This record gives sequence, C-alpha cells and structure tokens, in this order.
Amino acid sequence: MVLVFAENTKGNFKKVALETVTYGKKTAEVLGTDCAVLTIGTVNNAGDLGKYGASKVYNVAYDGDFDSQVYTGIIAAAADSLGADTVIVSHTSTGKSVLGRLAARMNAGSVAGVNAVPTNDGTFKVTKSVFSGKAIAAYEVKSEKRVLSVMGNSLPPEETGSAVEVETLNVDVPQGRVTVKETKREEGIVPLPEAELVVSAGRGLKGPENWGIVEDLATALGATTACSRPVADSGWRPHHEHVGQTGVAIRPNLYIAAGISGAIQHLAGVNNSKVIVVINKDPEAPFFKAADYGVVGDAFEVLPRLTEAVKKMKA
Repeated sequence: MVLVFAENTKGNFKKVALETVTYGKKTAEVLGTDCAVLTIGTVNNAGDLGKYGASKVYNVAYDGDFDSQVYTGIIAAAADSLGADTVIVSHTSTGKSVLGRLAARMNAGSVAGVNAVPTNDGTFKVTKSVFSGKAIAAYEVKSEKRVLSVMGNSLPPEETGSAVEVETLNVDVPQGRVTVKETKREEGIVPLPEAELVVSAGRGLKGPENWGIVEDLATALGATTACSRPVADSGWRPHHEHVGQTGVAIRPNLYIAAGISGAIQHLAGVNNSKVIVVINKDPEAPFFKAADYGVVGDAFEVLPRLTEAVKKMKA
C-alpha cells in the first residue's frame, strides 16, 4: 500500500496536499496497489481527498502543535498498522522535517524532492532535480520500504474519483518534547513555495518606497511578491520573500523578475520556474540568459504599463 500524509493548515488542505495525493495515486498505480491518505488532527472535508485518488482516508486524533518527532511517530505507526511500504509526504517545511526521521524509523530508503511519478520495471526509480536544477538525477530505491517527498508544482492535482468516508485510526501518539508558545502566519497571501504566479524585484527598484509598482502588478495578476537577497538584507522587504539559493526555492508557472541582475545564487532558487520573464534596463544582465522572455527597459516604466495591460485584458 501507498500511504500519503496530507498536511493541513488550520484544518484546511492547500494545493500542495492535493498534488501529493494525486502523486500517491499515480505511484500506487505503478506499483499495482491502493493509495490511502493519512490526516492528523481536526480536518475539514478530509473525505474529499478521495476525489484526488485516495481509496481510503484515515484520521489520527491529535490536538497539539506540530512537532516533527510526534508526527514522525504517528505516520510511522500508521504505515505499520496499515501495512504500507511506500510513504509519501509533501516537500514542504513539514515534509522535510519528518522525511529523514521516517526513513530511519521505518528502515526505509528515502529520496527528497522528487519531481516525477516513479517507474517500476523490476526496480523502483524516481527522479529529482540536482545541481540547482541544472540536471535531473535518477535514483533507484532498493529497500523494501520507501519514503518520498514530492516537490511542489511537479504535477497538477487531478480529480479522478469521489469523496470517501473518513475512518479513525487509533495509534500510539508519542509525547511531544517541544512546547510552541506562539505561531505567526502570513495571512491572505499564497506562500511562495505554493505560488503559481510570482512577481519579484531587486535593487533596481532603488528603495522600499517604490515597491508599490511591484505590488500593483502582483495584485492585478493574483500573484505573490518576492525579492532578491540584497533587498531582504537591506530591510526593504521581509526575509520570507527572499527567493534564491539561500532563501526560498520556488517552482511557479510564471516568474517575473524586475531589476534583478540574475546572480547564480538567485537563479538557483528560481530556475525551475516554468516561464521566466526578465525586465532589466541592462541588456547584458546575466538573467536574460535564463529568461524565456526578456524586456530591456526601465522597470519604472515597464511595470506600470504591464499592470495596465493585465487589467485591460481581465476587464
């Protein structure tokens, strides 16, 4: 059996959870088995995960804050109880924090950040991006059990089934050793790792007072805003918007970069974007070499005109 852990935020599933369930369903088809989904805590509409390929949905009661040791214990116990030999999680901060622990607990081989459905021609193989997205590596997992984390936006969620009943699964819940005193979340925006549209800018904007033209375009597109490292380090924008090798790695369908030269460290975090649009007044900017579309021009002129064009198209 394939067991997918579908993480939730405040009881609701985000797109990344639906992608992971779809991936689990396709993996189960490759292995000739069923796909079950595990949810933890109070969750809304968990049965709807059946629409994305889950043959069964299980829930483990837990009212505490996220603790990687507790979640690892719950998922490992669920996999053992259900006889699952393949466990799949999202490649989010939550998934990353339990992946290694799960592999050790289950004595399983693990691959982090897979980006395509496995193949199984006698050997179980998965692929992932390596060298900052410059190459694809194939991994053969020879162990009897496997733990995978799925990179966001690797495949779209697919509704192929119907809602199912949610069954309560009774497992031993470990005692947590971490006390969470406060949780702060950015509300009202799509987090960068989940965003399909991203508008980003760099030092070419000259100062935080000019960020309005970036936000206007993002609002018109329904996109999330981002920035380069120097911008975050200067305090112009919050650090959670910093994309790049030392920041957040993203895989949106569209990445618009204005006033960013395109240093290798920045490219490492964004070059898995499906379409990259670069706006820079320097025609020799390195970023143009990685761009699908390039606009040589002043961001202060191009961004407002692009915003108006988007508004006109949507109207």
